[in-house]
Amino acid sequence: MTGHIFTERMKAIHQQLKEKRVDCLVVTKAANVTYTTGFLGEDSWAVITARSVYLVTDSRYTEQAQTECMGCRIVQRANYSPIAEATAKLVTRQRSARTIAIEKSTSLADFDILRKHIKSRLKTVAGIIESSRSIKDSDEVAAIRSAASIAAKALKIIGGRIKPGMNESELAGMLDLEIRKVGATSSFDTIVAFGPNASRPHHKPTTRKLKQIDTILIDFGARYKGYCCDITRCLTIGRTTKFYRKVYAVVEQAQAAAIKMVKAGVDMIKVDAAAREAIRQHDLPVYDHGTGHGLGLEIHELPFIRAQGKGKLQAGQVITIEPGIYMPGKLGVRIEDDVLVTETGCEILTRDCPHDPSLLRQQR
Repeated sequence: MTGHIFTERMKAIHQQLKEKRVDCLVVTKAANVTYTTGFLGEDSWAVITARSVYLVTDSRYTEQAQTECMGCRIVQRANYSPIAEATAKLVTRQRSARTIAIEKSTSLADFDILRKHIKSRLKTVAGIIESSRSIKDSDEVAAIRSAASIAAKALKIIGGRIKPGMNESELAGMLDLEIRKVGATSSFDTIVAFGPNASRPHHKPTTRKLKQIDTILIDFGARYKGYCCDITRCLTIGRTTKFYRKVYAVVEQAQAAAIKMVKAGVDMIKVDAAAREAIRQHDLPVYDHGTGHGLGLEIHELPFIRAQGKGKLQAGQVITIEPGIYMPGKLGVRIEDDVLVTETGCEILTRDCPHDPSLLRQQR
């Protein structure tokens, strides 16, 4: 994070604090701490006042914080001291802060400690940092693009190693290892589902073995410099059925219809509806989950593209588009790409990862 980007982020956050009449904000959510300080470690909070940004951490992370943090003051607490208590002491030293706000996601136990030690007015707030995070700056987009490139290369490498007899967990581990080899990590627990197991959108890999003629659904992502990508691809081994190929083609059409709608100012519900209608026209089961979600420091963040969603897309948002068709006991197909919203349309950030279910056959 450059100094200019840090300044712009703080300017937007301070404006929201002013509107909500908050003098001091206690940030406890890890992704929000990273966004406001640049710190990628754990067990640390941030405190934002009109004049300063503080990172409250301990000796495990002080050296890391000194390297990563931009424009904020580092406050090292004693390792045995509860972080809520150390933060309360810091807040009470801010003499000009009369109204203190803490993120609503904070645990009740931590809130009680803060309330016990802080005599000023204390209230909870939600969405202040998240709304700013929704619009990605150039550094964030570059990190997500790099994460997508790493994930695509990892999938290409393991493609040549996939063979009958290996199990789902083994394949998930191979993919995770390739992502780690280049200095990234998996952005969530990799989903690998063979055959009918793919009808479960959040299937956990098992010892189910790949057959000579089979289908594979892989939902995976890389995390690079704190930022995530999220990709789902369906691959085939051997010649699949005509029905599976039809279902795959319909899901691809549904995704294309949704992506075509993506543009700043478009109602998010219309993007969702475009994908569902493309599936409905072929008399196939329409998925129950959302059509997409924002991603960045978290794998799921604002905005959410769903049937009951509200609001319009904004330039700078990065969202997934991931329609699917699921038939329990038979099959599951989902195709997911990461898309940057622009004023004139969109840019697919996962374009390096091809949509070809026959990719395995081509690599043999």
